[in-house]
Amino acid sequence: MNISEKDRRALKLLAVAVGLAALYVAYDFWPNSSAATPVTATADSVEVAEQRLARLRDIAAAAPAKQDVLKKVTAELALRETGLIRAETAQQAQAVVITKIREVLQQETPPVDLRGTELGGVEALGEAYGLVPASVQFECRVEQLVNVLAAIAALPELIATRDAQITAANPKDKTVRVRLTVTGVVPKSLLPDKTKKGAGL
Repeated sequence: MNISEKDRRALKLLAVAVGLAALYVAYDFWPNSSAATPVTATADSVEVAEQRLARLRDIAAAAPAKQDVLKKVTAELALRETGLIRAETAQQAQAVVITKIREVLQQETPPVDLRGTELGGVEALGEAYGLVPASVQFECRVEQLVNVLAAIAALPELIATRDAQITAANPKDKTVRVRLTVTGVVPKSLLPDKTKKGAGL
């Protein structure tokens, strides 16, 4: 059977068309892993993103103010801590407290003599500090006692009166016997380490 030139061309074109059609059908049915899935932004996700951005802006705006507050608090704390009793041991800190009280008594006119001292146990004051108590005994006039209490309150060191026991001494001279308990604030490092004591048991 003889096929004309025209029919041969038509068959070639048909073969090419069938091949292209097969490729097209295969491409449609075969999953393309490289094709990216389009992301559609919903109205909800836009609102959430805007709210998050607003929160981040608020946080960023508040940061400088918080830094200023932190600096002021740190400076105030450093100023207050200048009054801490600095010593190597709690006993040395108590000696400093007694020395300061003796200096206050000696500033009176006439000077008041210190007649006795007692040391108490170191106590915790919050989580960062400790207290070293000390008791002193002396005899003075009532107006001198008032001056002594005011002078202790005005000391730059963090020393405060905890307790005062006052009894009459000499009615003629209007003097009183005083047992005054004061405390000085010390760093926490001077507190006894109970955990180390417990570890040795």
